[in-house]
Amino acid sequence: MSNFVVSARKYRPNRFEDVVGQEHVSGTLKNALQSDHLAHAFLFCGPRGVGKTTCARILAKVLNCQNISKDFEPCNQCDSCKAFNENASFNITELDAASNNSVEHIRALIEQVRFQPQQGKYKVFIIDEVHMLSQQAFNAFLKTLEEPPSYAIFILATTEKHKILPTILSRCQIYDFRRIQIPDTVVHLQEICKAEGIQAEADALHIIAQKSDGALRDALSIFDRIVASSGKKVTYADVISNLNVLDYDYYFKLVDALLLEDVSKIFLLFDDILRKGFDAELFINGFSEHLRNVLVCKDEQTLSLLEVSENLQERYKTQARITPTALILTALKIANECDLEYKNVRNKRLHVEMALVKMTYIHRAVKVAHQPVNGELEKKNLELMPDARYQMPDGKQSSFAEATADKLADETSIVAEPEPTLFSKLKTNEKHSLPKLSGGLNALLAEVKQESNGNGEEAITLTLLALQDVWKQYVEAMTAPLATKLLFREVELTLHEHHLTATAGTSLAENTIREETGLIEQLRRHFSLPQLTFSILKIDKNPGAAPPKYQKPLSAKEKYLKMRETNPHLQKLQQKFDLRPDED
Repeated sequence: MSNFVVSARKYRPNRFEDVVGQEHVSGTLKNALQSDHLAHAFLFCGPRGVGKTTCARILAKVLNCQNISKDFEPCNQCDSCKAFNENASFNITELDAASNNSVEHIRALIEQVRFQPQQGKYKVFIIDEVHMLSQQAFNAFLKTLEEPPSYAIFILATTEKHKILPTILSRCQIYDFRRIQIPDTVVHLQEICKAEGIQAEADALHIIAQKSDGALRDALSIFDRIVASSGKKVTYADVISNLNVLDYDYYFKLVDALLLEDVSKIFLLFDDILRKGFDAELFINGFSEHLRNVLVCKDEQTLSLLEVSENLQERYKTQARITPTALILTALKIANECDLEYKNVRNKRLHVEMALVKMTYIHRAVKVAHQPVNGELEKKNLELMPDARYQMPDGKQSSFAEATADKLADETSIVAEPEPTLFSKLKTNEKHSLPKLSGGLNALLAEVKQESNGNGEEAITLTLLALQDVWKQYVEAMTAPLATKLLFREVELTLHEHHLTATAGTSLAENTIREETGLIEQLRRHFSLPQLTFSILKIDKNPGAAPPKYQKPLSAKEKYLKMRETNPHLQKLQQKFDLRPDED
């Protein structure tokens, strides 16, 4: 029979300083021991596998240690420490509440509290998974927990603090344990590898730490499984194969294909992923995480949020430099929508493939949506094409804009129908098409300039009189209510070079004009002036007038008297029919 001991037991900490990732708990307990301000009841709560029971055992060992060190750590050499390590200590009682949760078990524990310790100062009672106790057991435990003997200390541990009665919580000193961070888990695994003589790649240990989800015990169990499969050499390939984890390399290749709009390569990569047995939903979630990591690498200040190895950090930085932020954000939005609708679709593979196609042609959609009607490129379009160098498949260095332009050279241009407008008399273009690209970004700019200069239409001169006529035509073509049209008609227009100012007399008119966003676009198209700017000015028509005072509502009698002043015949009518006004 083998003498193998799992790493979670073999490397279980025996001192506070060996506990991983819980410095806030171990530091507080040490300070309490140093100042002799030790509570009679503790509650350790937190996720599984983070060291709750381990810290409870170390604290119990320190309390009865005969040779406590200066930093209040157990010596592990005295009779008390040896007895505890061999599970032979009569002063420490450990109860598993998951299987001993009845009133009888708690009564048996209370009976043990009555006897003083035979050796040492304290009798320590550790109750694990205390939330599993029944309601009656909690009630039987209340009085003893509130007023125990001076030599009795209770340490409760649980993963579900919300299930514990408030009366129990109020009698305990509560310590919240955190999830173990990935860097701390990796460092601990590296120490174990060094002690066991195992060679492990940093990327492999990071994958193990990520799969453990903050539980060190889970990380050690996964590590033992990988070592049993791979032997003394743990590689990244072995880990992703055993844990069924999708390789990072797929995600990097997908982003590269998105940058080049290579939809065929994207389909083949996704097919390869499915052939290896990975779920499409798992893939889309992993790809979202990858895009998030690329976005994080856009700023040096957020690099600390990237929980990967140093090798992968460099790959993420390189890809972040060549990937536009607009593409990342739009792709993340598409991936999120795909994930939300995944469970409701029948053809799940096609659903994910269509999401990938949308990501592939993000740049085209943005260009068509922002295509100016007068043929000039806007600055926003140019900002989506960074000048970062991109590695082409043939090994040549090219800018991302030129790579995209060459990719689109032989493809049919996209045609987008303009949105219908109410102002049909103004000059509009029926179709906006994305021009064919044949020589990179410079050729695109030259072609657009040529189209804008050779359209054969004569520009209309911008004058205040022409502007007022266009404004009037727009208002007449509106399908808004008559009151809204009146607000537009009462506006005073002033023109200074290429800046139009509309002066409104009320806040309602100001807000109504501001919401009519299509008006300024129609004016720019009519006069072929994309640089035309527009502002709204509100001027109070009676600036010196005092604000109206509050007037008390008139009674029925007061209303009658007011009416009689303006119409004397009303009094004759009252006398003839003997009418009396109502009294309020």
